[in-house]
Amino acid sequence: MTDITYFDRNTKQYEKEHVYGAVFLHCLYGNGFFCRVLSFFILPLIAKISIFSKFYGWLQKRSSSLHKVRPFIKKFQVDATEFRDPVMSFTSFNDFFIRHLKPQCRPFAVEDNTAILPADARYLVYQNYAECPGIFVKEKTFSLEKLLQSSSLAERYKEGGLLIARLCPVDYHRYHFPCDAKPSQPMLINGPLYSVNPIALKRNIEYLTENKRYITELETKHFGKVLYLEIGATYVGAIHHTSSVDKPVKKGDEKGYFSFGGSCLILLFEPNTIQFDQDLLEQTSKGFEVRGLLGQSLGHSI
Repeated sequence: MTDITYFDRNTKQYEKEHVYGAVFLHCLYGNGFFCRVLSFFILPLIAKISIFSKFYGWLQKRSSSLHKVRPFIKKFQVDATEFRDPVMSFTSFNDFFIRHLKPQCRPFAVEDNTAILPADARYLVYQNYAECPGIFVKEKTFSLEKLLQSSSLAERYKEGGLLIARLCPVDYHRYHFPCDAKPSQPMLINGPLYSVNPIALKRNIEYLTENKRYITELETKHFGKVLYLEIGATYVGAIHHTSSVDKPVKKGDEKGYFSFGGSCLILLFEPNTIQFDQDLLEQTSKGFEVRGLLGQSLGHSI
């Protein structure tokens, strides 16, 4: 099995990711003959028939799933001191999964012209999508037109900034606004639920343009019009929006959360509106995701 290595922004060290369900992912998305045969028959059922993900999500909401919480915290070294509520207060595994954090654990970069990371996640950033050399695999990029289902939007953002934030099952799964904004009504684009783990995306980056997703346009003062996409994935029970629509929001306000499962955010910036932080660009150019935390600096306005 191929290891997933990322750069931790806090420790400044390269780390090996402990992948939840690694054997399952490698079986479905691997390149071996057995994996190809298995994925040919099984993958379409799991990804395209939503009842599988809904049923698994339902199981995680049952009280009988509670026994998995403490072993999960121990195995994946989740820092329970950051939880707003004590572990004993959770009523199911999903209740733990959609946990809140203590506000002081995620301070926000306060400068008006600084955008923040919208979630605890593994990040890739590209200053100019048109010059992107490849995502996870060299010379492999996804179609903006397919992603956005709009040729005019694709044209507007084709030379703009791109952020991909991959949330793992071990992460805090609430996501937030990167700057002050006025959000539009989220637009649903239905689709299947393929994995967004690098194991899967290295096989087919276009899973990002096929999966169920929501698109919200953010009107901002410093960063133009930003497109904010929540992308579902295998065994994500649902995408929940908790913010108001067509009302101003503040940087760091909660936008929503994912129920159980790995998932993904994509942010698109218009050209010449943001300069991403150098450490994010440097590690992306080397082919490494950066593990960053909600509230840390993403970049500044141009």
